[in-house]
Formats: sequence, C-alpha cells, structure tokens
Amino acid sequence: DFSPRCRKEHAVQMESTSPHRTRHERISMRHINQEMKRFNHLMTETEAAYHEVSLKMGFSDSAMQILYAICENGESCLLGDITRLSGMRKQTIGSALRRLEEDGIVFLEAAGGKAKRVCLTKRGKQVASDTVYRILEIEDKIFSSWEKQELDMYIELTRRYLAAFREETGRL
Repeated sequence: DFSPRCRKEHAVQMESTSPHRTRHERISMRHINQEMKRFNHLMTETEAAYHEVSLKMGFSDSAMQILYAICENGESCLLGDITRLSGMRKQTIGSALRRLEEDGIVFLEAAGGKAKRVCLTKRGKQVASDTVYRILEIEDKIFSSWEKQELDMYIELTRRYLAAFREETGRL
C-alpha cells in the first residue's frame, strides 16, 4: 500500500534507522514510554518541592541536605557519611559547611584519624527543630498514612530502580 499515510510512516521509519543520524536524533524519534515521562515529571516535581521548602526555611539545597543528614543521624554525623548520603561533591559540602559554621549552626570536631564529625551547636539544634525536624515529621506523616504493603512496595521498587539504573549507567 502506497497511500500517503503508509509512505509517510515508511519514510519516518527509514529516517529513524538511518546510519547517518546521530544517537540523539535516533532516540528522540522513538516513542518515549508515557510511564517514564510521568516518572521523570514526578521526580522533577519532588526535587522542586524540596528546593522550595529549603528556600522557605532560609537554606540552600546543599545546607538543607547537610542538616537533614545530621538530623537523621541524631545531632552529629561523620563528614564522610554526609558526602555518601547526599551525593554532593566535596567542594559543595565544604562551601555549605563553612556557611553553616559562620551562622553558628554547626561545628566540626575530630573523629579519629582524618575523619571529622559535623555537630549541631545549641543554636543549630533549635534551627533543626524549627526546620529539618518539621520536614521529617511531614514525611513520616505521609508514610504513616500509607498501608504497610504500599510503603514496602514503594521502597522496594525505588531500591530496584536505583540499583538497575546504576548498573545500566555503569556500562556507559
């Protein structure tokens, strides 16, 4: 059948598989899974929501991530653990820590060898109570509203996605 619709579909198919097209052009011509679009949109919106709350509470994203890591751990956290948990670069963490130290929210102490521990000051404990712990309470309230099976499934699927993503991108 050489109807205009069939000729157009054939031309698009030939164009998308042409060896002269760039990887970007071949990929952009493929149909992108609707669920993947929804997932990416939700991830972006979730990151934006955390960004907005960080700004609302007077912190940069990096400062809030540091405080979050400390609060999840109690009132202090090893610097190496903050780096590992946050995924931020050491330079970014260093800049944010200097600002938090200048603001009297944290201090650093030796933790054996080259290790350092980031600790909340008295003022930092109050700041954390007014900011990070409020976010943790909101997150806990949301998770507590889910059935245990839903929460377990959400965590397991997120873990599996992350593991598969790391495995696939490790091959790049």
